[in-house]
Amino acid sequence: MRIKAIVVRIMRQFFRDKRTMALMIFAPMFVLFMMSLVFNGSDYEPKIALTDNVPDPILTLLQESESSISILRLHEAEQALSKGEYDALIDLKDQKLSVRLEGSDPTANRAVMVVLQESFDADTQQAEKLEPSFDYLHGSETLESFDYMGPVLIGVFIFFFVFLIAGVSFLRERSKGTLERMLSTPLKRSEIVLGYIIGFGFFTSIQASIISWFSIEILDMWMVGSIGYVLLVTLLLAMVALTLGILLSTFAHNELQVVQFIPIVIVPQIFLSGLFSLDALHPSLKIVSYFLPLTYGANALKDIMLRGAGWGSISNDIFVLLGFSLLFMLLNIVALRKHRRI
Repeated sequence: MRIKAIVVRIMRQFFRDKRTMALMIFAPMFVLFMMSLVFNGSDYEPKIALTDNVPDPILTLLQESESSISILRLHEAEQALSKGEYDALIDLKDQKLSVRLEGSDPTANRAVMVVLQESFDADTQQAEKLEPSFDYLHGSETLESFDYMGPVLIGVFIFFFVFLIAGVSFLRERSKGTLERMLSTPLKRSEIVLGYIIGFGFFTSIQASIISWFSIEILDMWMVGSIGYVLLVTLLLAMVALTLGILLSTFAHNELQVVQFIPIVIVPQIFLSGLFSLDALHPSLKIVSYFLPLTYGANALKDIMLRGAGWGSISNDIFVLLGFSLLFMLLNIVALRKHRRI
């Protein structure tokens, strides 16, 4: 009877907590659904720019391959390649075929190589006659998949752990009555929010800096840009995760409910932030990625670390991250007006 009483109590507790029940049933289904969309996408189709002096036989062979081909003037093609609009640029120089790879994505590099290999195998005379040579705009032939995914992983881990720590820590402030006592003082809600963000932000900035340093210096990730810009982006990502974690913790009553936000908030960002190529997925998923802050952090980190980008290339991502952070700060102030004691 005593064992039965324990079993009944636990079952009643679960049935009363509808959010936990939903997490156990729907969260695994949602994660598996996201994985199916990412891993069951079509094969990557490389985008190749050809100059107008490439011989017609080569043009015909490439047009018959599984790739997206565009014919541009040399100057236009070079600009497009530098912006990442194409994976490779093919030009004819001194009667030899010059293939310049964008180079920052090993998957795209391999796809271009496969297309060229299959095309030249179909006409070995053209390959021997033109003697194709390869060079890289960014990266090199030694660039590994971990180097490409590394910048995104830095952003993912900083965002995930700051979000989790911020949510749990702020929930404890509520459960202990600390926040309640602050609200009873003359302090303005905006001052309380700003104080919490600065207080938590001090430690999250240390965490972001150490993770960035460890990844670049110890793990030897590919790095050609400025470490200062990397720190700036990671600090902004940490700030967004901090303000979002504090905001969502206001809707939780215990630590488990904070964890329940992870499948909804973190998992989609991991899959859609650039860790996996979105070009082979349905266009609607790319639209969703525009509303996820980690997308902009990952884009900026890849531009800095893989392509050596400066302020001109990452400024839009910086301002978007700053906008997300300010938005969540304002929502935190609004949420405090509806604060309920746990």
